[in-house]
Amino acid sequence: MNTGKIEEAVEAALPAVPLTVEGSSVLHQMLRFRWTQWRALDSGRRREIAAEAASALEQMEQPGRKQSAVYSLLGHKGDLLLVHFREDFEELNQAELRLKNLALWEFLEETTSYLSIVELGLYESSAKTYSMLAERGLEPGTVEWKQAVEEVLDRQRKAMAPRLWPEIPPARYLCFYPMDRKRGEAINWYQLPMAERQRQMHEHGMIGRRYAGEVRQIISGSIGFDDWEWGVDLFADEPLVFKKLIYEMRFDQVSAVYAAFGSFYVGVRVPASGLGELLDGSLPEMAAR
Repeated sequence: MNTGKIEEAVEAALPAVPLTVEGSSVLHQMLRFRWTQWRALDSGRRREIAAEAASALEQMEQPGRKQSAVYSLLGHKGDLLLVHFREDFEELNQAELRLKNLALWEFLEETTSYLSIVELGLYESSAKTYSMLAERGLEPGTVEWKQAVEEVLDRQRKAMAPRLWPEIPPARYLCFYPMDRKRGEAINWYQLPMAERQRQMHEHGMIGRRYAGEVRQIISGSIGFDDWEWGVDLFADEPLVFKKLIYEMRFDQVSAVYAAFGSFYVGVRVPASGLGELLDGSLPEMAAR
């Protein structure tokens, strides 16, 4: 057997699943507002309800690992988008329950939601780690293999902590969409060799890096949690950058061949203190940063 075939055989014997590290638990809530019922209330009652909700949301939007943000959605898919970053699913559920106990919730209808966890894929580290362990004679799935992998993941979690546990960026605009990697009969991302997936993801990531400073991207994994495989949040002060970035990525092989996309949601950030203003029909300004 020649060297190339030996390398292929070794690669085929190694795990196909890339390593990942996870951080914040994330929930997106898309909401429709019952404007007719709201306008039927007297102005005093509207102010009371808005003030109660604004006070709760102001507490929830404080920067840190446990943070929420409010966006006014554009288009017919809803009126509000609430984004929650928390340390685990129980805290996400607690955020839901807190909101559902507000008087304002009687005027809100959840049209859809999305549950995920901030995820960083480690394609390059995975390939190096798997090869290193194989050279040491360790078998995939053994206790020794799992311990060695966990040591690598622990180092990565510490090094990448700021990206795994981010604050919600204060940008004025948000674009959120879910996506999959195709796995049909003819085109199947999950049947590509890891080295090829690593190459394509590297090229894909280089496009995003060209937009650094203009847009902040947070990827969250949702396999086993929701209907798609990943959720993508893009934050920017200028919404046109969403179109430019996503359009450029359409020509990249990993998107052009292997990507499938769900619905897109675009919203304008609303400070919780301006909720009453929003419900009165005016879009409040963000505080100067």
